[in-house]
Amino acid sequence: MDMKKKSAVQSVLLFVFYVIVVIITLLPLALLAVSSLRPGSELMRNGLNFNLDWAAANLNNYKLLFSGQNSYFVWYKNSLVITVVQLVLALFLSACVGYAFAMYEFRCKNLLFMCVLLVMMVPTEIILLPLYKLTIGMGLSDSIWGIILPYMVVPMLIFFFRQYLSGIPKDFLDAARVDGCTEYGIFFRIMIPLMKPSFAAMGIYQGMQSWNNFLWPMIVVRSAENVTLPVGLQSLMSPYGNNYDILIAGACFAIIPILILFVCFQSYFIEGMTAGGVKG
Repeated sequence: MDMKKKSAVQSVLLFVFYVIVVIITLLPLALLAVSSLRPGSELMRNGLNFNLDWAAANLNNYKLLFSGQNSYFVWYKNSLVITVVQLVLALFLSACVGYAFAMYEFRCKNLLFMCVLLVMMVPTEIILLPLYKLTIGMGLSDSIWGIILPYMVVPMLIFFFRQYLSGIPKDFLDAARVDGCTEYGIFFRIMIPLMKPSFAAMGIYQGMQSWNNFLWPMIVVRSAENVTLPVGLQSLMSPYGNNYDILIAGACFAIIPILILFVCFQSYFIEGMTAGGVKG
């Protein structure tokens, strides 16, 4: 009986803890949504808060956002293009590298994987200057590809795919070779379907990273037509004018792609995240 009571208390405490975590996580989003129903002038006077006169609440900020009198959807389109291209390339190329580390034996394999781990430990800010000089040397400065190029292969994704694939028996490869399947056929026809959970987990992770990337696009891009959404929203925070109408409504609207991404891949997300850390 004591064990049952102890288990019940633990369950209640765990439930309360999760509720608190959910509230803390959702509170900023709720605050942003409520604030988007206020005029920007009121936000400048009182800041973000939940003191909203619901009778006076309106969608004028969203009407202004969709009026076409600003560059918001140019920024939005740029971020969508960059995120989709970067996500596809990063997942595919990183999966290829992780697959090689997990399934093949070659010279200096452990040394090369150690280099991947070392790159993961280096803060991005430290390598910004070399990356910028490389981008200029390749003639990709102030272009969409200049933003995409440094994130086409991601060490974090390589590590995760390698860990995930290490848990898959190599008997699949041997059986496929016996049946006459080529190495490319093994990867595309056998391994990629088995890697769906890892693709979903890393797709959400890398999609968020690409969509929210602020520092690198701000350094590389100079022309207005190539500005991404985070950089564009930051440019609205000016002491010389009231742009909070577009800023708050635009920030709410910017959450939608990541929510769609998570909803599409949530069934695989937990399985992929847990499987990636099982075997080293």
